[in-house]
Parts: sequence; structure tokens; C-alpha cells
Amino acid sequence: MKEVKNNNVISTVETGSIAEEVGIEVGDILLSINGQPIEDIIEYKFYLADEYLEIEIEKQNGEQWIVEVDKEFDEDLGIDFENPILSHMKSCKNKCIFCFVDQLPNNMRQSLYFKDDDSRLSFLHGNYITLTNMKEEDINKIIQYRISPINISVHTTNGELRKKMLNNRFAGNIMDTLNKLAENQIQMNCQIVLCPGFNDEEELDKTIKDLGNLSDAIDSVAVVPVGLTRYREDLTEIKPFTKETAKETIQQVHKWQNFFYPKLERNFVHLSDEFYILAEEPFPNYESYDGFPQLENGVGMIQDFQYSFNEALERLPNTLVMEKSITVVTSTLAYDFMKGLCNELEKKVKGLKINVLSVENKFFGGGVSVSGLLTGVDILKKLIDNSPGDKVIIGDNMLKSEEAVFLDDMTVDELAEKIGVPVNISSIDGEVFINTILDM
Repeated sequence: MKEVKNNNVISTVETGSIAEEVGIEVGDILLSINGQPIEDIIEYKFYLADEYLEIEIEKQNGEQWIVEVDKEFDEDLGIDFENPILSHMKSCKNKCIFCFVDQLPNNMRQSLYFKDDDSRLSFLHGNYITLTNMKEEDINKIIQYRISPINISVHTTNGELRKKMLNNRFAGNIMDTLNKLAENQIQMNCQIVLCPGFNDEEELDKTIKDLGNLSDAIDSVAVVPVGLTRYREDLTEIKPFTKETAKETIQQVHKWQNFFYPKLERNFVHLSDEFYILAEEPFPNYESYDGFPQLENGVGMIQDFQYSFNEALERLPNTLVMEKSITVVTSTLAYDFMKGLCNELEKKVKGLKINVLSVENKFFGGGVSVSGLLTGVDILKKLIDNSPGDKVIIGDNMLKSEEAVFLDDMTVDELAEKIGVPVNISSIDGEVFINTILDM
């Protein structure tokens, strides 16, 4: 039996849960499930799926208990751990020419400078990994424990180019690894961060073609433009996308969609919304996004938001009256879209005034214009120069996951205190957005 390397200390026990019922308490240590030591969350989830469990627990007084549990398949115990991954996250050893972490200014919160490249985070939280920092045993573990789907940063299937872009001499065997995962029925989503002059044009064609050959295992491919901040001193020179090059990329990817759809009954490869906004081109229709498998990558977010907004707007009664002035904070990239939606809501609700505030990202500068990278300081400066009205609405994509904190460590409460009105948080969903504005 392999030795447990970490103490899996239980931090919370849900009221009414199986764990509470069998006497598991905060501070207890999980040792094994069905005789298998638990080293990380993947093993925990894998063995937890069984309907009958023998759970070995070490109590705070040193006693060791074997707790028998009969439960439904995949039913949870209702516990969390002090370290949610049960072991240390694997940091990324790459020095990618486009890495956003390397483009951050100094003196931000320390967690922002951590580069993860961990298959467990990919499975649990949707993070994208390069697979370059994994040993053969790690790949085998993905297969053994059915860590699927897994999100992979491919960028290019040209081995030599990938070594150059990731600055990692072990990065060139990506197709070998993808083939092995595919042969073992591991489902994948892939990402291509497109850098003009590097992996675009003919190289992009090659990458899409190669990934298309694995379409039984690869569910979707997202193509997103490189993000460039003003903090790129001593880094590889990369040109930003222009209106013209964005148009060319759209045409290129649409040709591939026309190739794949008759064969796969899905478009397979998708562009992030930034390309269409930059090119001033209309978005693809709602149905073309294959069920929106890569929303977190900004692929189809605008159309998905529009769809849910329109449905919620249609359900609102025509007699609704609300004498309020609301400020909606957004980025320069999304301003026209948000302004159009808010105009429609104003028409529907008598007395409602919505000021859509376009905030320029002066903190990062460069070509950063997405709302998810806005900082508290830039939002505050813009709000001080404009009357915020009765309350301010921001998107939860501007904040740290599960915390009301902006990238520059300003909290939402601090922002509200400085401007003197409430700041409400909306998820990136059209219906929730309307409900947040109308306090419904």
C-alpha cells in the first residue's frame, strides 16, 4: 500500500450530510477509502463514487475509525478539506512567449503570479494545462482515474514551433500525448492562443487539421487572440491583432467550420468573441456554438448573454415602473453590446435610467480591453468622474473566483464605500443581469 504523503485534514462538515451522520468531524483526517490511501482530490472523487465505502478516519485524539457507508452512486459525503486539492498544485515550468502572468506589474497579490499546470485543476475547475510539465506516470494517472474531460492548451501541433512558443524543450510531443489520451477515451477541449507571426495562418490550418483528426475525443477547439499588456519589457515581441487580421482569421476559421460540420454535425472549432468585435463583424448565430462548450474562454459569451437577456426581457410585464438610476460598468470591448441591451431594458421599464460606463483598462494598458481584466482602481476613477446613481452593477468575471476582490486587491465593499452607493454583482447571464438591476 502506498504511503499517504499529506494529512487530509477535514475543514468543514455539512449539516445533515452523510459525514455528519456517521460522526466525522472538523479536524479529523481522512486516511483511506476502501483500503486505498488518498493523495489528491482525483483519487478522492474516484473512490467516492462507489455505493459502499469503508472510510478510515483518524480522530483528533489519535483514534482510527473505520466508518461503513451505504449511499447512492456518486453521492457526496459532505466534507471539504483544508487543502482542496489534498496536495501541492503543480506549477508551470514553461516560459510561454504570450504568458499573461509574465506581463503582470509588480506588487500584486502573490497568488496571481502562480502558474498552474495541473491536470486536477483542469478537471475540477476548467483550467487549461499544457501537459509539458507532466511525467509519463501523470499521463497514466489521467487515464487510470478517468480524469475527463480535460482542458489542454495546445497552441500549435508543430513540435518545433511549440518548443519555441512555450520555451520548453519537452513541449514538442503534444500529438503523441493527445493520441494516447484519445486512444484511452479521455475527452478533451483544446485551446489555441493565437499570436500573429507565430502560430497563425498556415500554422493555424495545420493545428486545426491535426486536432480535427482526433475529433472523436476532442469535443471543441477555442481560438483566442493573444492578450498583451504594457508590461512586456524584455519579452518576445508580438504584434497585436488588427481589424484586418481579425477579419482574415474569422474567414480562415469559418472555412474549417464549413469543412467539419457536414462530417461531425458540429463546428468543432470556434473563435472567441474578441475577434468579431475587433473585426466589427456580426457574431455567429446562437445555434452555431455547439452548446457553448468554451464559454469560460470567451467563446459565444455575447450570444449566450443576449439569448438569456431577450428571453427574460420578454417575460417582464409591460406595466413595470421603477424610478431608479443605475450604472452598469463594462469594458471598452463590450460597451456597444451592453449599451444596446440596456437601451432595450429602459424601453421596457418606465422610469428606469441606465448609464453604461465604459472603463478603459489603464492599469494593464496595451491591448487589454476585456471586462474580466478590469481593476478596482480604474473602475473607481471612472465612477468618481461620473454620478453612479442609486447603485452600480459589475460582472462577477471582474472578480477573483468566489471572492469579491478585483485583480488589484480592491474589494467590492471598498469600492462601494468610496463611491457611496451599493455595488451589486451579476453573473454573466442575461436573466441574472436583469434581475440584479431590477432587484428581482
